[in-house]
Amino acid sequence: MHRRVCMSMNLRRLCVAVFGLALLNVGNARTAESYLSDAQLHEAVTMLPAPSPLGTAEDIADRTVTFQAYTTRTAEQAALARQEEDFDAFSFATVLGPGFSAQRLPHTAALLAEVRKETNRAKNEAKQTWRRERPCPVNSCQWDPEGDAGDWKNRDYGYPSGHSTRATVFAILLGHLLPQRAAALDRYARDVGWRRVLRGVHTPQDIFAGRVLGQVLAHDFLSSAAMRHDLDAAARELDAAGIAVKTPTDGKAAAGN
Repeated sequence: MHRRVCMSMNLRRLCVAVFGLALLNVGNARTAESYLSDAQLHEAVTMLPAPSPLGTAEDIADRTVTFQAYTTRTAEQAALARQEEDFDAFSFATVLGPGFSAQRLPHTAALLAEVRKETNRAKNEAKQTWRRERPCPVNSCQWDPEGDAGDWKNRDYGYPSGHSTRATVFAILLGHLLPQRAAALDRYARDVGWRRVLRGVHTPQDIFAGRVLGQVLAHDFLSSAAMRHDLDAAARELDAAGIAVKTPTDGKAAAGN
């Protein structure tokens, strides 16, 4: 009798474990679902106009702005621009405070990771479509004044800027979740883009194209039923973490530019 009871209890435990694993797999499959189809990502790319042809007056003027920004930047601006090589969605902690972290916000992190992946697919298609050469202010691609040989060698095409595209998408989605912080988020996204010019790796035209592509993608993301479902959960997670509370950084989002 005792043996039968133990076997029954073990069977129940096994069933509970299997059922829990099934639920976990369903949840993982849900977060792994794409928000936008390949066709939607391609359609977003087609919204970009062609960049100025290489060597035209407009192209030369565009690259001249980068040259001037690169050669007149301050040491503080240069350091911040270099630091942002590793920019990601949680760099917006500059605006939202240190509590805005992947460790504290796992659901929000999963959502933004999928957004980044899909955004990068669209950005990469656009870069390969136009294949616009990046600027090399003061021959920096050759003599590498900042010791970034690895970065320079691995550079891809310039149009549109990936940083500007991602920053714009993240700012709009986070602004949707936290409308009272939307203006500060947008300022920070713009600063991230401009610092790519200060870094000498993009022209203003690349940055503007990134903002256009980012705006189109953000609109499409917000039109996705799957995204809206996950945004609701992210909103609850942010609220529980106290992220919606205003902080003094709101007025300092553009600092360092």
